[in-house]
Amino acid sequence: MVGLPRRAALAAPALLLAGTARAQSWRPGQQVRIIVPAAAGGTTDIMGRICAQYLQARWGTPVVADNRTGAGGTIGTLEAVRAKADGLTLLSGNIGPQAIAYSLFRNLPYHAGQLTPIAGQIRGPNVLVVNTNTPVRTMAEFAAWLRGSPGRISYASTGVGQSTHLTPVWLLQLLQVEAIHVPFRGSAPAQVELLAGNVGFMIDNLTGVIEHIRSGKLRALAVTGDERNAELPDVPAARETLPELARFEVNTWFGLFGPAGLPPEITRSINAEINALLDLPETKQRFAQLGGVPLRLSPEEFAAWVRAETQKWGVVIRKEGLQLDAS
Repeated sequence: MVGLPRRAALAAPALLLAGTARAQSWRPGQQVRIIVPAAAGGTTDIMGRICAQYLQARWGTPVVADNRTGAGGTIGTLEAVRAKADGLTLLSGNIGPQAIAYSLFRNLPYHAGQLTPIAGQIRGPNVLVVNTNTPVRTMAEFAAWLRGSPGRISYASTGVGQSTHLTPVWLLQLLQVEAIHVPFRGSAPAQVELLAGNVGFMIDNLTGVIEHIRSGKLRALAVTGDERNAELPDVPAARETLPELARFEVNTWFGLFGPAGLPPEITRSINAEINALLDLPETKQRFAQLGGVPLRLSPEEFAAWVRAETQKWGVVIRKEGLQLDAS
C-alpha cells in the first residue's frame, strides 16, 4: 500500500480509550459517517480514519470513514454541506477545499457559511520531494533543473486547489520558472506516479510522505515551514536556501467539519472528544512521527483559524491571477 500503512495509522485501539472517561452531553445513538474528500492513504484519509475509530470506541456506535474523491476535495465537501445537520455526517477536511477553494474556483458549488468548523486535527509543513533517481539534491540544483527544461518537467498534486497544487504554484512563481501540473485524486495515487518516475516532483504534506523519505524511496529537498522540521533535521526550510524564496512559507492543516446549522451542543461534544484524542501522549508521539503537531483548538478558535487561512490564500491566488472552474 502506498503511503502510510493503514494499520500503522490506526494502531493501538487501547490508546484511543485511555484517559478519556468523562461526562457526555451528546451521543449519536446510531451510525455516523465521516466523509473523506480524498483517496485512501493520504493524510486527509488517515486523519478521518483515526477520528472514526476513536469516536466509535467512545460512543459505542459505528463510525465509518467514506472516501468521496475528486475535484480537489470539493465533491466530498459538497456532499457534506448537503447533509442533515444532526451530527451523523461529518467531514474530514483540509486546507484545500476548506480554505483555498473559495478563492481559486469561480463557480464553487458551496461557500464557507455552509460548513461548521468543529475541531482541528493536525498541522505541519509540506515537503518538496523527488524520486531518488532524479539527479537533484539541493534547491539550487532544483531551480537549475527546471530552468534547463522550461515547461517540460511535471509535478504531481493531490488535486486541483489543494495546498499540494497551490504551494508549488507559488514556488514556481517565486523562482520564475514553469512546470506541468498533473493532478491526482489524493496523495496515494500521486505518490505511485512519483515513485515510478512518471512525474518530476511533488510538494506533499510531510505527514503523507515521511515514511518514503525515511525508507530512501523519495528524496526531500526542502520543507515549506518557517524552520526545519525535527523529524527531518538535515532537510532545510525552502526559505533558507535561495534569496528568492525568503518569504516562502506554507503549513498545511486538517480538521473536522459538519454541515451548517450543527447544534452547538453537538459541535462542542465532538470538539471535546477530538481534543481529548489530541491530548493523549500517544497521539502527540504519533503525530510527531508523521512530522506534524496536534491542531488543538476550541470550535471558535478553529473557525477563526479557517477564516485566517482563507484570507491568506485569497491574497496569494488573486496576486497570481489564478482562477479555475470547479469541475
